[in-house]
Amino acid sequence: SAKRKLAAKKFSIKPSQNCFPISPRKTHRHGSNTASKVYSIRENALGAALMPLQAAPFRNSKVSRLLPFPAPQSSGTAISSQPTLRSIEICAGAGGQALGLERAGFEHVALVEVDPQAQATLRLNRPHWNVPENGDIRQFSGRPFQGIDLLAGGVPCPPFSVAGKQLGKRDERDLFPEALRLIAEIKPRAVMLENVRGLLDSVFDGYRAAILRELKSLGYTAEWRLLNASDFGVPQLRPRVVFVALSEGMASRFLWPEPRFDPPPTVAETIGDLIAERGWLGAAEWMKTACDIAPTLVGGSRKHGGPDLGPTRARAAWAALGVDGKGIADQSPAPDFVGLPRLTIPMVARLQGFPDSWVFSGRKTAQYRQIGNAFPPPVAQAVGSHIHAALTAEACNASGFRRA
Repeated sequence: SAKRKLAAKKFSIKPSQNCFPISPRKTHRHGSNTASKVYSIRENALGAALMPLQAAPFRNSKVSRLLPFPAPQSSGTAISSQPTLRSIEICAGAGGQALGLERAGFEHVALVEVDPQAQATLRLNRPHWNVPENGDIRQFSGRPFQGIDLLAGGVPCPPFSVAGKQLGKRDERDLFPEALRLIAEIKPRAVMLENVRGLLDSVFDGYRAAILRELKSLGYTAEWRLLNASDFGVPQLRPRVVFVALSEGMASRFLWPEPRFDPPPTVAETIGDLIAERGWLGAAEWMKTACDIAPTLVGGSRKHGGPDLGPTRARAAWAALGVDGKGIADQSPAPDFVGLPRLTIPMVARLQGFPDSWVFSGRKTAQYRQIGNAFPPPVAQAVGSHIHAALTAEACNASGFRRA
């Protein structure tokens, strides 16, 4: 379109028909017809409008970007006039899931997180949130919160990841038993937990079945589902297992959200303005290379040495997108920079689906780990909106947003 050509001209790059994905992947359904996809452009080629028209744009000093969800209100107000429901979140991390659920209409009564830096991040962004100093869920009692609408969380991933040797219940970091204890104590109307793809491997068939049996005995109907973050506007190859359970009287109302981005936004469309913000002369050529989604961001653990973008295979995938994955930069490339640029913390945060307004506590390594381990807010919002709809008998469209 004329708008798209004009937008591209502003950044001295050609329209997207010359910008193809590097390696088509079935997961996010890129194919030879990618060039025919037309985005709605807002101010420049990096601000592709990939969201419902009723959603409000998030703006920064460089570019008017439309996030997968509107910029959060300082008051924590939900995006809908529908009733606000109450939730508790365990293993809350840097607030990715909490932010998405806030946008879906949930008010957080407590957010339990053991890492001091992540606790500080939650308090920095939402001073009104209740973040207990003692964030060890093994010592957290759910009894004062009986009857809450939603218990959510992202229990530790290493027990079920290949990198963590998939020890499951034999891993001391397995907190699913604690989640089940809290469900029994709180008796929430709904439960939402997320974890890594490895949890669906056959080695854990018995483990998952035991959890379903336990929940059935508590009066819940539950299901596991593999969701791809790229289907919900996150420019990243990030499959996550999401577990949803509802009390048996409400389970029939719940529908899983359907994919709503085909193709998803690319790395160039998401962070191109940040790459070019210091006037790097190679930015235009870089944008031609970064025309695909990113591999999965890897946050690592405290045992991990420092901030980088993953093991050898992941770094090779980043290199194919024109990114040096061996570390995280302090700032965008200078005008005369030569080579592959490294990502900065703000760039990584955008690729994980966080708004630019979300700040992270700690030094660079701590910030990167918080971001890399987060559940993308747009995915949490999509699932949370459907849970909200089930609990309130609202009409909810297939893409994960409640109808007005």
